[in-house]
Order: sequence, then C-alpha cells, then structure tokens
Amino acid sequence: MMNNFFLEKVVLPLGDLLLKSNFIKNLKFWRSFDSLSELDIKKHQNKQLKYQLLYAQKYLLKYKNIKIDTSKTAEEILKLFPILNKNDLRSNPLSLQVKTKQKNFKIYSSGSTGVSTWVSMDSSDLMSIQSLSIHLWELCGYKLGEPIVQTGMSPKRSRLKKLKDIFFRVYYISAFSLSDKDLKSICFKLSMKKNCSLVGYPSSLNIIAEYVIENNIKLRLKTVIGFGDKLFDHYKNNIQQAFGCKIHETYGSSEGFQIGFQSDLDYMYLYTPQVYMELLDDNNNPVKDGEIGNVVVTRLDNKNMPLIRYKLGDLAVMLPRNKYPANRKYNFPLIEKVIGRNTDIVLLPDNRKLIVHSFTGIFEYIQEIKQFKIIQKDRKSILVQYIPDEDFTKEVLTIVKVKLQKIIMNDDFKIMFEEVSKIKGTKSGKPQIIESHIV
Repeated sequence: MMNNFFLEKVVLPLGDLLLKSNFIKNLKFWRSFDSLSELDIKKHQNKQLKYQLLYAQKYLLKYKNIKIDTSKTAEEILKLFPILNKNDLRSNPLSLQVKTKQKNFKIYSSGSTGVSTWVSMDSSDLMSIQSLSIHLWELCGYKLGEPIVQTGMSPKRSRLKKLKDIFFRVYYISAFSLSDKDLKSICFKLSMKKNCSLVGYPSSLNIIAEYVIENNIKLRLKTVIGFGDKLFDHYKNNIQQAFGCKIHETYGSSEGFQIGFQSDLDYMYLYTPQVYMELLDDNNNPVKDGEIGNVVVTRLDNKNMPLIRYKLGDLAVMLPRNKYPANRKYNFPLIEKVIGRNTDIVLLPDNRKLIVHSFTGIFEYIQEIKQFKIIQKDRKSILVQYIPDEDFTKEVLTIVKVKLQKIIMNDDFKIMFEEVSKIKGTKSGKPQIIESHIV
C-alpha cells in the first residue's frame, strides 16, 4: 500500500511535472470507465468515434474527398471510409499523418505478419497508450507499485525506460533467448518478492513455467499477464501449474491499439473506450456474432496519425449476446476468442477453416514430437514439419495422420511430413504454428 501511495501521489506526479507529461491524468481517465454502465460506455465510444472521423476527414489528405453528413450516426459515417491495410500504411504513410510542429515518434510493428510498418505518435498519443497498458494490467490483477518481472523484445532499455523500471519495480528480461542461468535468476527474483506479477510473451512465460515444473520450484505469484503472442492451452496449463495463479491474456497491436483483456471470465473484454472494432468477412461485410471475422479497428484516442478501419490481419469471434454470463465484472462487450493472424488458418477444399487449436489439440498428446509447424501452399495438402523427441518412431506419424484426417474429413487431402532439426519463428521471434501461403 505504501509503495502504491508513494508512486501515485509523489513519484508519478513529479515525473509528469519534470517531463511535461500527463501519465497520472491519463491513468485516472482510463480508470473512470471501470464502473460505468454499458449504455454510458457505448455513448462515449460513439461520441469519440464520430469526433475521430470528422477529425481525420478534416486533417488527413487521404480522406479529404469524403463527404460527411454530420446528422448521420458515427457508425453510418464510418462506412464511408475505406478499409486500411498494412500495405496502404507502408506505401503512403504521410497521407495518414497530421502535419504538426510537435515532435513525432515512429513506432514500428514487429513484422510478424510478414509486412513491417510504422505509425507516428506524438508524446500525448504515446502517454495515452502507455497509461492504458498499465491500466489493463490493473484490470488483470496487478496493483501499481507492486513488483513485476517482465519479458520483452528490447535487448537494450533506454535511460527513460530504465528509470521507469526502477520506479515501477520492474525486473526486465529479454525474451529472445532464455538460458538456464537466466531462468534460475528469474525464479530467484520471483521467490524473493511478495505479491509479484509476471508479465510478457506467453511463449517466454511458458519456458519459465516449464523450468519451474522440471526443477520442482515452489512459487506463488499474484497474477500472470500475457501479451504479444498466442496463449496456447498447454502454455496456460503449464503457467497455472507452475505459479499457482490464473494467467490473464491481453490483445493489442504495436500500432497503438489496446483491444482486449481477460479478468474474471475466460472470455476477453473488448476495450471500447479506446477502440472501435469491426469483424468483417473477406468482402468487407460485417459477420454475425459467433462467426469468424477479420479484425478491423479504429483507434479513438490519438491525433497525430489516426488509424481508421485498420485491418490488423487477425481473426476473431464476438460472443453472441445470448451466451453472455449472468454476471460479469465490467460492462464492456465480450470477445469469444481471438484466433490470431489470417495466415494462422488452414483452408480446406470445401472452404472450411482449421484454426491453430485444431492442431495443438492433437499434438499436445503426442509426447514423441517436441515441436511442429503446419505449412500450407495449396488447398489440397499440408506439410507437417516436426522435431522428434525421445522414443520417436515412424508409427507416431501414422497416429498423427489418422487423427488429422478425422478433423479434415477428406481422403484426397494430402498430409505430408518433414523431419527438421529447427523450426523457424517469425521475424519478431514469436512462434508460428501455421504458415499459410494461400492468398
């Protein structure tokens, strides 16, 4: 409690004063939505969406020719704007950027979809997203001022980030490679701190969890929060077994979107104060709740480079209203599941789609295969790359093939296997279970 009080009442206000920033003000703003009704949250979202669309039409070259009837609703106006994809962002970013004398910062995406892009933010936009990131951690069980162990992709921390780590009591480690020495040090840090939270990429959190289980280390954490890559079921099981607490998944993107978070439910809350999300089919028509759609998002809190109807390259499903739990902690809409990138599916000849969990649900019980990856280049076949583990025999592949055929249900669909010594991840270092080359 003392750490929290000192941080919020002394350290952060002083930091805002010295840096001419408004972290605390932003944090209080995001916290204000926690107790609002569903109606009030929706009113705010509609108001901000309409404001953002009018702002973009006025200041951005790309949208100058859009004729807007201000008597229309925000959702009606939104349909006048084209879908924006990563190639659009990469080819002509200046048409999407507001001309200003303020200092701008380029924020680069990881390139995990194969296309690396950047967005421009000023200090106000950055502070808004950074304060919201902390608040989503709060909604996942973290309390400001409590110790955190965080894994990330920044091998070198800037001076400002190092200062932030000190005041926020963050022990930061690179997730690029974790040696036994690193893992031993991490576990020591976790064991020495009370009410400690573990935050980072689920793939790296799983490595730590496996080390804890294998070495029979007794650890109890307050909460574990995952972001940045997929939380597979076997990751979740390992993490909860190792640390004796629930892992909360969050969903966002490096382009400045904080889209969803888990708290009291297995479903994910859609954070509508900051983002307006559409789920569209391949013809850009809205899909029904309960159906898979392409994630298209509009950020509501930035001014330097407003991203309108930005297609992330992910797939998700909204939970139908008739499936909502009787009680939920917050009044935000519910996402049934985030499937991942649109290259994270296998397309079958009859247009059925197999998601990552179609395969992880099989391979998690095949102990003789250490790691696998599915590669699809046409609708008639897949290639299964695999790294064999101890006790592996060729009969294992026959078992896998039979299990896969049961879900594929097409005898003409070819399932091929390739033994490899290493399976490459994405450029960002994140794991990739399915690699699709089908456009």
